[in-house]
Amino acid sequence: MSDGRNSKSTQNKPSERLSQVAGHVAPLKKRRSAKHRDDLPPDYSDILGQLQSLRTIASTPDTKNKSYVRSFHEVGSVSGTVKWKKLEGTREEPISYVPSNNVQGFGTLRGRKVVFTADNFSIRAGYADGALIEKTVYMEKLAVALKLPIIKLVNGSSGGGSVTTIKTAGFSYIPPMPSFGPVVQQLNLGIPNLGAVLGPAIGLGAAKVVACHFSVMAADVGALFNAGPKVVAGATFEEGLSFTDLGGPSMHCTNGTIDNLAANEEECFEQLRSVLSYLPNSGSSLPPILPTEDLADRSCEELRTIIPRRKARMYDPRKIITTVVDAGSWFEIGALWGTTAIVGLGRIAGRPAGIISLNCEVNAGALDAAGSQKITRYLKFCDIFTIPIVQFVDVPGYAIGTIAERTATMRHGVALATTYYSTTTPVFSVVTRRVYGVAGGIMLDCRDPRMRVAWPSGEWGNLPLDGGIEVDHAAELNAAEASGQREARYKQLEEEYTRLMNPVRTANAFSVEEIIDPAVTRQIVAQWLKHVYEELLLMRLLDRANGKIHPMFY
Repeated sequence: MSDGRNSKSTQNKPSERLSQVAGHVAPLKKRRSAKHRDDLPPDYSDILGQLQSLRTIASTPDTKNKSYVRSFHEVGSVSGTVKWKKLEGTREEPISYVPSNNVQGFGTLRGRKVVFTADNFSIRAGYADGALIEKTVYMEKLAVALKLPIIKLVNGSSGGGSVTTIKTAGFSYIPPMPSFGPVVQQLNLGIPNLGAVLGPAIGLGAAKVVACHFSVMAADVGALFNAGPKVVAGATFEEGLSFTDLGGPSMHCTNGTIDNLAANEEECFEQLRSVLSYLPNSGSSLPPILPTEDLADRSCEELRTIIPRRKARMYDPRKIITTVVDAGSWFEIGALWGTTAIVGLGRIAGRPAGIISLNCEVNAGALDAAGSQKITRYLKFCDIFTIPIVQFVDVPGYAIGTIAERTATMRHGVALATTYYSTTTPVFSVVTRRVYGVAGGIMLDCRDPRMRVAWPSGEWGNLPLDGGIEVDHAAELNAAEASGQREARYKQLEEEYTRLMNPVRTANAFSVEEIIDPAVTRQIVAQWLKHVYEELLLMRLLDRANGKIHPMFY
């Protein structure tokens, strides 16, 4: 993975990779005569010579060796399996070298320093018998100690065990998980964990990338599963499965296991760069503010007509988002799963904001189990990184029906409610149309005092009129039906309730704080964000440092 300013294809030929490395590896110097005054002691020169020999072997591998040549500046650059040749006395020299199958070290993404790990599938598919677990644990701890984002490119088992590990060790063992302690620390400290699936991610490798704050899978080569097709065939009798059948993008980018889909490795890398640009190095810092030419007070007249007058008609909720945020700054997360909800990152006057919206084009915007899970995870994401949230609310309530009940919509809906009320990052709500039921209530009442405005198209209540009149006036309507007046009475009730549901009446009672012209939405949100960044977030960072609040991602 290269810096965004000089991005090249990662699918280079071995010869090209070799030439890259050769430019960075100095030629082996001839050992100087011991007669020279400035010579190092023999034991020093031996060690330095051995290290240089290993680096030379790594840069000029045997053509029969399947290892990839690496051009990354590593931590642990000579870690791996070495065969030594004994020379006279205490001297020895390396004659072969297979590098550790996980490359780790430091790099930069658009000028920002990061900790970096990448699997080498060609060496034992990333399994433990080709890895050094101490190296992985060290880098995980290093990210915590230095408060640096960590990028994880997964292609294999990422140090997970295999059957041959038993033969190598000489005994079987209870699987250790020494790396997960530091990983959980990273996640809850708000140290960005960004992962990409660039091949088959198996077992520990799969867990490693799924645990990340953000993950992406390459559509052309990515797959993820607990165990491979052969193990699955023996256990479940599902035979003939390919990697893609078992755990490809159509499986895991649509069920929430992986956040985003990318066409290939290059697009994966670009998504990682994009996400990192919104995030701080840790939760103890503010998200980075970038300069922009998009004025904070830009008027958005097109928003005045985006909500159809006919309430049964749908509209494009993403159009609202892209109109309000800075031009070109919208980055959606999880677009292929939990599609009743829309979440992502954007900037308003250069300041990062977490965006939440309901999607009226799917299930009429009713919040289902997957949509609730998606927003729940995203609320924790924003809370852990101290990112203020702007939400555009048009929700008719939780999804109903047998599918909704079978998928435990209410359980996940309650989990969403508890997350809204237990997180503390500031929330600003814009009511674009409907707010009904428990789902609408928790979204708009989760902060005290509430920060919210409504558009003139807003409508709200415990139940929508359709169905609500039938429930509350069932006896009356049944009596009217006996005299042939049901339809007329229903129309009278509908007109009366529609008149009483005029949003101005709600504003008169101060049940909605302000009804605004949709065209000034960006201006109002930008003013709120400016104050939040200049005053509230600084206080929140102090509260976090002093232990008054404890954001948790997992």
